[in-house]
Amino acid sequence: MLRKLFSFLLIACALTVAQAQTYPAKPIRMIVPFPPGGGTDILSRLVANKLTEVSKWTVIPDNRGGAGGTIGIAEAARAAPTGYEMVMGQKDNMVVAPWLYKSLSYDPIKDLVAVAHVAYTPVVIVTGINSRFKTLADVVAAAKAAPDQITYGSPGNGTTIHLAGEIFNTAAGIKLRHIPYKGSNPAMMDVLAGNVDLMVSSLPSAMGQIKAGKLRALAVTSARRSTSLTDVPTVAELGFKDFDVSTWYGLFMPAGTPREMVATVNAEVNRLLSMPDIKAAINAQGAETQSMTPEQFSTLLKADYLKWKGIVQASGATIE
Repeated sequence: MLRKLFSFLLIACALTVAQAQTYPAKPIRMIVPFPPGGGTDILSRLVANKLTEVSKWTVIPDNRGGAGGTIGIAEAARAAPTGYEMVMGQKDNMVVAPWLYKSLSYDPIKDLVAVAHVAYTPVVIVTGINSRFKTLADVVAAAKAAPDQITYGSPGNGTTIHLAGEIFNTAAGIKLRHIPYKGSNPAMMDVLAGNVDLMVSSLPSAMGQIKAGKLRALAVTSARRSTSLTDVPTVAELGFKDFDVSTWYGLFMPAGTPREMVATVNAEVNRLLSMPDIKAAINAQGAETQSMTPEQFSTLLKADYLKWKGIVQASGATIE
């Protein structure tokens, strides 16, 4: 009996090694948990296209937007751990949403495995170029004069970006009214049209319109200025000490995915992130590349998961 069990284990190990050596042998689906046109979609397609071009893999982005990115993450968590399903997650749906939503169908720590960190970016507060708000101080003054009347759009309830707005409300002692959208692109269209006063956005989502002169960047929410927008002050510089909200993007696979496959994807993504053209393309979107091992990325995920528990609870925000 023991001999048969030992033989079975040897065969299983041999099959796993053989699969890893030929991996990937078919197209990989990359779930993008937001609609087309937003920051997550832009970065996902940059990575997918470069893997297809340089590594000769076939990586197919598949947009599954909704509920602040949690629908797409849940789909990835349910997928079979074969190495052919992955998702571009971010701080929003991996470490913030679990503390915001009263019921979530996935546990980001148990149901997914960290594969490759891609980039990090500050959040930016923007308004239309023809807006009456020229500075962040203008927004604060108007909000104090008319509480709950100044509106800001975000990619959805439960995102880091939504929380950045709520944290700013608390720091400034004001009440901006949150208008959630199903992704960055529809929110962007409304701020450009003047239907909402402001938008709190990831830099990749807003950078194109800022460069085109259609959006005015009032402040970034990170501890230091963005290397892509060096003339835009931080919220902390404008009098709100220690204000620091940023987000990150990275690839995850279903828990149980063979380690050899995780290591293969990690090595290829890190190789791409070191290439000048992909670094420049990601930087042009207002994000900054940052390579990590799966273990380092997992450590970041777990640390942020605990950190944001306190932030969300302090904000009092919840989503049914």
